[in-house]
Amino acid sequence: MFEEILSPIDPGLLLKGHRILDNQIFRHIDIHTEAAFPEWEAAHLALIGVVDDRGAVENKGCAAGPDKVREYLYRLDKGIHPLKMVDLGNILPGATLTDTYAAVGQIVSELIPKNIIPIILGGGHDLTYGQYLGYARNDQVINMAVVDETINIYKQQDQIDSESFLYRIFTETPNYLFNFSQVGYQSYFVSPDDIATLEKLYFEFYRVGKVREDMEEVEPIIRDADMLSFDIAALKQCDAPGKRNATPHGFYGEEGCQIARYAGITDKLSSIGFYEYNPEYDSNDQTAQVIAHMIWYFVDGFYNRTNEYPIVNDKDFLKYTVEMEDAGYAIIFWKSKRSGRWWMQVPSNEEKKYERHQLVPCSYADYEEAMKAEIPARWLQAFEKLA
Repeated sequence: MFEEILSPIDPGLLLKGHRILDNQIFRHIDIHTEAAFPEWEAAHLALIGVVDDRGAVENKGCAAGPDKVREYLYRLDKGIHPLKMVDLGNILPGATLTDTYAAVGQIVSELIPKNIIPIILGGGHDLTYGQYLGYARNDQVINMAVVDETINIYKQQDQIDSESFLYRIFTETPNYLFNFSQVGYQSYFVSPDDIATLEKLYFEFYRVGKVREDMEEVEPIIRDADMLSFDIAALKQCDAPGKRNATPHGFYGEEGCQIARYAGITDKLSSIGFYEYNPEYDSNDQTAQVIAHMIWYFVDGFYNRTNEYPIVNDKDFLKYTVEMEDAGYAIIFWKSKRSGRWWMQVPSNEEKKYERHQLVPCSYADYEEAMKAEIPARWLQAFEKLA
C-alpha cells in the first residue's frame, strides 16, 4: 500500500494557540500522525500534501504550502453534512522529481477506484503530471481542466517543470487524455502558437474575461472534467498574493470558490489539485485562507452531488431533439429534472471506447444556439475527437 511514502503531520503544532470548536473540521477528520495512520478505506475524500517545489519555476518555497493551508482548513466549520475525510499527510521529495510524480500517481491510482477523491496540495504546478499519472496507471482515458493564467506547454525534451508539464501530458505515448480545457488564461501571457496548438488538438480554452462575463458558463466545462488542476496564479494578487510571480488580474477569491464548488458538485470529477501556493509571499496568510475556503466549497459541492451522470434513467431527464437541416442530422439534448443541468449527445464511430465521453455537458445557451440552426462549439469539438 502507500503508507510508506506518506509522512505524518503534527496538527498540534499547526493549531498551536488556536481554539478548536466541536464542529470544526479538525474534530471530524482522521489525520495521519506519528501515532497512527488513518482508517482511509471508508473515506469519501483524502487530503494529500506534496512538499516538493523542484519543478516550480521562479517560485521556490511553495513546498511549505500544504501545512499552512491545513492551519486554516482545520479551523473551518465542517458544515451540515457528515464528513468522511482523511488527511493522509505529506509526500516528501523523492530522490528525483520523477520519483515524486510516481508517488503522487500511485496514491491517486489507488484511491480513485475506491471512489475516494484525492485533494492534492502542492508544491509546484508540475505535480499535475503526477495527478495525471494516477489515471494513466489505471488505463483510464480522461478529460482534464486546468485553471491558470497561462498555458504550460513549453517544449522540453528531457525534463518537466511548471512551464512544460502539459507538453509532456499532450505528447506522452500511450496517451490517456481525451479532452483538455484551459480556464482563465490571460492573453498577454500566452503565445498565439500555444492557442494554435490547442485548436489543432480540438481542445478548449477560455480567457479570464470571457469566463467572468458569465461564471455559470464555466460550470459545464468543469462538469466535463475527471481531474482539475488549479494554479493559484489564476487568482488576483489582491486576493491571493502567495506566489512570487502573482499578478494583478485574474479571478477574485469568491470566483475561485465558485469554480471549486462546481468541481465538487460534478459527479464525474475524481481528483483535484491546488498548486504553487508559497507562504513566503503571503501577506497575513491571505492566500492560505482563500485555498482553505476553496477546499471547503469543493467538499460542500461533493456532498450535494446528484448522481445523475452518466444518464442511466431516462425518466429523470427531458429529451430534446434539434434537427440541423443544413447539416443533415439532429443534436439530442438532455435536461435533468432534478438539477436543471444540460448535456448534448455526440455520436462516435467507436461507441465502446469513448462511451463515457459521448454525453457532453453544456448549458441552455448551447440549446438556444442549436435552435438557431448553429452547431454549438462544444458539440463540434467533441464530434471531431470522436469521429
